[in-house]
Amino acid sequence: MNLTTIKQAKTKYLGKQIEYYPELPSTHLWAKELIGKEKREQGKVILADQQTQGIGTKGRQWYTGKAKNIAMTIILKPNCSLSALEGLTITIAETMKQAIQKLYGYQLTRKEPNDLLLNGKKIAGILTEVHTSAGELHDLIISIGFNVNEEYFSEETKNIATSLKQEYHQEFSREEIIVCFLELLEQQLKKAMIIE
Repeated sequence: MNLTTIKQAKTKYLGKQIEYYPELPSTHLWAKELIGKEKREQGKVILADQQTQGIGTKGRQWYTGKAKNIAMTIILKPNCSLSALEGLTITIAETMKQAIQKLYGYQLTRKEPNDLLLNGKKIAGILTEVHTSAGELHDLIISIGFNVNEEYFSEETKNIATSLKQEYHQEFSREEIIVCFLELLEQQLKKAMIIE
C-alpha cells in the first residue's frame, strides 16, 4: 500500500493522517480503541492489508484477502447535530459509486441498507458508528470494505460476492480508488456541513 500516494489526495482532512497495518483484526474496532486513548485527528484513516475479524452486514464476518482489497476506517469529529447525519450511509455508498464510475465507468448499485453490488453481486460494505455523550455528538467512524483484486471466494460466498478483478480480469489500484473516494467524500461532508 503506497501511503504517499494516498496522502497526496486533494483533501484538507481525509487521509492526511494515516495509520497502516499489514494485518488487524478489524480497522473499525481499532478505530474505536483509538478514540478512547488519544486526541482525535479529523479525518484520520486506518488501513489494513488484511483483516482477520472484519465486520460485515448483520454481524457477519467480512473477508479481506491479503494485500488485495480495501479495508479502511475514517475517524471524524463532526461539526453538526446528530440529525444532520441522517442518511449518511447512503451518501457514503453513493460517493463510492461515483468514484468507481469516475475512474472506470463501471456502474455499482446500492442494496439497502449498506451494501454495494456489481453485476448483482456484493462488492463493498459500509459501516458507520456514532459516539455521543449527553446528547452531544463526539465521534463518527466510517468503515469501508471493498473487494478490489480478490480472486478467492469461499463456497459460501462465490455466488453472492465479487471483486473488480473477478469481473474485469485485470489488476486495479487500491490507492487510486481510495484517493478518488476520499476527495469526493470530503466534498460531500463539507456540503452537508458535517465537517468544516
